[in-house]
Amino acid sequence: MFRQSFNRGWTAGPAETSFASAVAGENDQEVTLPHDAVRDLERGAAVSEGAHTGYFPGGYFHYSKTFDVPEAFRDKSVFLEFEGVYRDAVVYINEEFVAQRPNGYSRFNVQCDPYLRYGQPNSIRVEARAHLDSRWYSGAGIHRDTHLIVGDPVHIALDGVRITTPQADDELAVVVVAVTVVNEERFTRTMRVSTNIADADGTTVAEGTAPVTLLPGTSASARLRLHVPRPALWDVDSPNRYVARTVLSDANADADGEAVDEEHTTFGIRTLQLDPAHGLRINGRTVKLRGACIHHDTGLLGAAAISRAEERRIEILKAAGFNAVRSAHNPLSVAALDACDRLGMLVLDEAFDAWTKPKRPFDYSLAFPEWWERDVEAMVTKDFNHPSVIMYSIGNEIFETGSPVGSTWGRRLAEKVRELDDTRFVTNAVNGLVAVPDELPSLVVGSTEGPTDINSLITALGEKINEFSASQLVSERTEESHAVLDVSGINYGDARYVPDSISFPNRLILGTETFPGHIDELWRLVSENSHVLGDFTWTGWDYLGESGVGRTDYLDDGPKEDMLGGIHDVFPALTAGCGDIDITGHRRPMSYYRETVFGLREQPYIAVHRPESHGRAMFQTPWSWADAVSSWSWDVEAGSPVTVDVYSSADEVELLLDSAPLERVKVGGHKACIARFESAYQPGELTAVAYRAGVETGRCVLRSAGADLRLAVAADRSEIGADDKDLAYVSVELHDSAGNLASHRDRQVRVDVTGPAVLAGLGTGRTHTEERFDADTCTTFDGRAMAAVRPTGPGTIHVRVRAEGCPEATATVHAVEA
Repeated sequence: MFRQSFNRGWTAGPAETSFASAVAGENDQEVTLPHDAVRDLERGAAVSEGAHTGYFPGGYFHYSKTFDVPEAFRDKSVFLEFEGVYRDAVVYINEEFVAQRPNGYSRFNVQCDPYLRYGQPNSIRVEARAHLDSRWYSGAGIHRDTHLIVGDPVHIALDGVRITTPQADDELAVVVVAVTVVNEERFTRTMRVSTNIADADGTTVAEGTAPVTLLPGTSASARLRLHVPRPALWDVDSPNRYVARTVLSDANADADGEAVDEEHTTFGIRTLQLDPAHGLRINGRTVKLRGACIHHDTGLLGAAAISRAEERRIEILKAAGFNAVRSAHNPLSVAALDACDRLGMLVLDEAFDAWTKPKRPFDYSLAFPEWWERDVEAMVTKDFNHPSVIMYSIGNEIFETGSPVGSTWGRRLAEKVRELDDTRFVTNAVNGLVAVPDELPSLVVGSTEGPTDINSLITALGEKINEFSASQLVSERTEESHAVLDVSGINYGDARYVPDSISFPNRLILGTETFPGHIDELWRLVSENSHVLGDFTWTGWDYLGESGVGRTDYLDDGPKEDMLGGIHDVFPALTAGCGDIDITGHRRPMSYYRETVFGLREQPYIAVHRPESHGRAMFQTPWSWADAVSSWSWDVEAGSPVTVDVYSSADEVELLLDSAPLERVKVGGHKACIARFESAYQPGELTAVAYRAGVETGRCVLRSAGADLRLAVAADRSEIGADDKDLAYVSVELHDSAGNLASHRDRQVRVDVTGPAVLAGLGTGRTHTEERFDADTCTTFDGRAMAAVRPTGPGTIHVRVRAEGCPEATATVHAVEA
């Protein structure tokens, strides 16, 4: 079928009623999808959503577009595909109701034929709303791609090509191509389905054909069993892919007859195995999951899932040592899945954050009983041909998992997934605390009152959460919910890992959500226990909303209201602050510590605790990490005390200042893979040298920035696509003339874009700010800022940056048509 982007030519704005929405208001703006209708609204301390959504408000929005439908389409089947509309989407064509979708992350298709006016303009309007329905920043609107799809009455069904690889080794792979064909005509048709499989070089490696007869108004499937010799298998280190070209033609036509329909399907050949002795095996090789939980927002762009933003995030996560992502807590976008396929990132795709019991007043639980099957179908259909997807999660911290009746919901969900796709595994991210909500009041210091938010409760309990999660009470109450799964997902309950191998010897465990600072002990448990498949940290990438989850507060600043009764921080807190990588894509010190613990980093890494806060009493949450920066440029007096951590897997680390030895200490005295030094700040060159068995294994150097200041501006790529899927990310840093980062001399920077592009987003990794992503100015954070530039057509784009006391600097990007 003919498929094209439907992303351009929209207007969007606030909505009131269907009557008012039918006419564009004065606040409507031209937009290109994907788009987030909330990101540019005014944040404030008094908004009803509060810290959950980063102090962004909710709202009711409409999107409108006019499009022509040629007369030639009268005999065609016309569909619109929406990959995600948040939330409670309602679609109208020519002001007639066409479709509804409550779930903001589910892909759905609309058959337009009954509502179209051929040979003249047609209108489409999409309404969306968001209000007290999310525990994190959701954004709102048409936040994922849209497509116009046109085909003949006899055609390959939408998502009608499904490919499995039931057998594969180095010599031969069996590839089964199942093709569903639809006949919307009034008479019987006999068609021919032909598929050829091409490798990365375009060489045909297998092909087959079969006839299929369809009665009027029916569909039928043709199944081709093909064989690929010496296959290039897909895995995390070698993400080899093939393309299946499937052609539908009239069986009665000659061999050169014109194709009625054609689909190109990219897939990978790989096998999955699971058992307690070997854990997870991909192509026969055991793989431990070095996992990152990620939310769906793309930082500077809000909820807009522009393909390049999704791809860049996966690139950075992979480079940081992760080999798997968990889509918390909703299905991953198609763009992100495509990137995971290309780059070799495994995916745990998650369906729901709530079933029948709500976590927010107007969340998806209101629609779950009626819509859950269709939403599971949408997730599985979307994922089926993506080799990166190895596991489906049916939920996250679901209240029902601790009751017998609740476990029947888990059974329904798990069996529905298996009915749709029996080639992958099923898990559920079970939190022992959430599973027994009736026990919680007495658990919190024996009181009948306490934190009502789960994150606040976990903070209040501290290390007790592990003890409670491993209790006999939780074991008994969650046994049935775990029994319906292939893999037991466990949130914040690593104390279960070893005992469960005895109590439940057939149980396989996955740490579906864990504290970032515990990775040293967690990874030891993963490495030493074959039945423990891996670890997913909360979180790999920082996100908007749940503001303050990973914060550090200094108590002499005065008590904060939320510190006493909850975990979330007060306005203008913006992000959770718990990601290994901040919302701009900059790796924070925790990322380098994790890479060291994983055994993937040989070079030491220096993380300096902010000397201006040395010795101050702190409040930190279980998701916090040290308030440290990899810098030796500080605005404090020489001689000020400073704590220096060096992350290393070596035996010892020596610290030098201007080549003069300061101290040599053993690694692990403070914490595994950390050598801690108490020193005094003196500008100069700080060097950490790592030693194993007395032999140097690597060194890291930090240099203080000089007084001269200049802007370093660079685009991530010099050439991008001139379409609605691409972006240029332009980094802005404050350097001295020698290229040293001046992290202590933040400035307000102004960014101007000329040429065929717009400034799509501008910001930093600062967790507390009132600055807007849609502004053309922002204040650097630790010497850095990031701009996202979106092309509007082909040509040369200039990104000019200015800051007080610095010569202006420019980055040039060329947007080219495919």
